[in-house]
Amino acid sequence: MPGTTAPVFLVAELPAGSSAVLEGDEARHAVTVRRMRAGERLVLSDGAGSAADCVVTSVRPGRAPALELTVEERWSEPAPSLRVTVAQALAKGDRGELAVELATEAGADKILPWRAERSVARWDDGPRGTKALSRWRDTARSAAKQARRSWVPEVAEPAGTPELAATAGKAAMALVLEGSAGQRLTELSLPPEGELLLVVGPEGGITDHELAQLTAAGALPVRLGPTVLRTSTAAAVALGALGAMTSRWA
Repeated sequence: MPGTTAPVFLVAELPAGSSAVLEGDEARHAVTVRRMRAGERLVLSDGAGSAADCVVTSVRPGRAPALELTVEERWSEPAPSLRVTVAQALAKGDRGELAVELATEAGADKILPWRAERSVARWDDGPRGTKALSRWRDTARSAAKQARRSWVPEVAEPAGTPELAATAGKAAMALVLEGSAGQRLTELSLPPEGELLLVVGPEGGITDHELAQLTAAGALPVRLGPTVLRTSTAAAVALGALGAMTSRWA
């Protein structure tokens, strides 16, 4: 992404011409938090692979702030041929949001909240569950901007183990991070394309029943190394290994 220090702002659609206006929440953040001024540079991104390098020509402060921009360069980044979906077990407190933040920064292409049996956090189908899902989505969006990613990972609706097993059955490869597994992640031969599902359990671990359902669907239990990682950090560490083992970091 050109402009390695310019802040990134997400828009629903990139401007078609040589000028643009940034409005709404992103403009409010640019004016009140970033305190951007005329002459400074920023990047507009649609979160789906396309971005534009821009120069601020004028700033309109007030209750409805806006930035007038000149578009200087555009580019597109294709989606990786091997896409990684992280099935992240729900975690208590802010650990779930930390897991989403780190996984997004490490390159997750999609995040699937998993209602694991031992998850302390419980998302219902009412307002509380909707609010929790919204926090995860906001976290992914903010982390993608911070990491200067052209792609913002989708945070899907939460799934139970039967739905997760069905997803595993359709993936090019499905891996379950399990500390007692005999095989290491780094020993695997990974597919060059398609979806790779990475399952991260809760702090209390994955139950035998859940593991049986997932392996019956074709998932493979693997371990990362000799240490035990928290649910909030496991996906990021695994994504780092996958980036080095495949063309995802090329």
